[in-house]
Amino acid sequence: MFVRAASWALLGILAVAAASAEERSPPAPGAADSLPVATAARLGGDESQTRFVMDVSRKIDLRAFTLADPYRVVLDIPQVTFRLPPKTGESGRGLIKAFRFGLVMLGGSRMVFDVAKPVRIDKAFVIDAADGAPARLVLDLVATDRESFLRRIALEEKLSRSNLPPPAGAPPAAGGDPRPLVVLDPGHGGIDTGTRAPSGEVEKDIVLDFAKRLRDCIEKSGKYRVLMTRTDDTFVTLADRVRMARDAGAALFVSIHADSLPRREGDAQGASVYTLSEKASDSEAARLAEQENRADVIAGVDLKTEPDDVAGILLDLAQRETKSFSSQFAHTLVSDMKGAIRLHKTPLKSAGFRVLRAPDVPSVLVELGYVSNREDLRSLLSESWRDRAAETVARAIASYFAAHMVGARAGAN
Repeated sequence: MFVRAASWALLGILAVAAASAEERSPPAPGAADSLPVATAARLGGDESQTRFVMDVSRKIDLRAFTLADPYRVVLDIPQVTFRLPPKTGESGRGLIKAFRFGLVMLGGSRMVFDVAKPVRIDKAFVIDAADGAPARLVLDLVATDRESFLRRIALEEKLSRSNLPPPAGAPPAAGGDPRPLVVLDPGHGGIDTGTRAPSGEVEKDIVLDFAKRLRDCIEKSGKYRVLMTRTDDTFVTLADRVRMARDAGAALFVSIHADSLPRREGDAQGASVYTLSEKASDSEAARLAEQENRADVIAGVDLKTEPDDVAGILLDLAQRETKSFSSQFAHTLVSDMKGAIRLHKTPLKSAGFRVLRAPDVPSVLVELGYVSNREDLRSLLSESWRDRAAETVARAIASYFAAHMVGARAGAN
């Protein structure tokens, strides 16, 4: 690690509350065939009472709870194969403005309902299949006041926390492998699709494929170890992504994303590299950070565990040297990418990305391009472009470590 011993002393205090980690393994071949299948969903009711119904191939368990600011209702269910019609959930009715669904952990799916006002969960149950009809998941919501809504959340909180999935992570390398560890973080996943191209391709799939190619390029040299925050379509919270890197003793953290610009805001093109800063380098960086930092809200994660102001100040102090290393790598990366792939007109940016907040791990966020731009999307979907871009990033990582290893040797003499 390229941080001073003084930083470690402070980080030891901050790490006391870190949860233990366990590695997720992929599902067994053919496991998807045995999963329950959701085939249809519908809404009924008005702004005082709304019912949601979803057809499922067989009866399943569920757990329902609410979250505030913004108002949401969350259903945690066993892993389900969602075969719902396109655009399901994009529009709502009555108390439900919209809803989304997807994998939140191996073996578990989640549905998140954005609601227009405080609601009470009147009923949440599943009717078994009978007489040729599918099983039906039913959610009944009734309008309530904010005080009652928050009181109910307080009552649910202990149960909700006890049933959260364990944080993502991995143990240190077996045998004390001294090679630097690079953590690759494909953004989004599961219930959180990220940006979506006009033709339907989603960010979470594009960046996962790229991260796997990059992993292979890095490992080819044999000089570095690689760990990925996800290797399949699984949701991982922003905090768990950071914790995973810290628990594993990462020497570098690279988060991989693909941006999208609303049509009304014009067009943009090219790759960018972001580092952490509380003050965004420009309005586009601020927009992107705000969008990416909503990942946990999108997945219905309770954000009450965020560090308080004092902890935030301590983290910032510990992070100063790490920020310097992050900036050095960002400059190296942009320099190497310049001759290989198209870059944004201002490729080096900074903003307050939560996923870059590990105080002892140099971290950058790479935006490969814009899925809203036709030429960028063509590149992002091209296997030859992905291979070329992955090789370029891998070379930049090697250059970064080579420079620091020379510096470390010089400082020791």
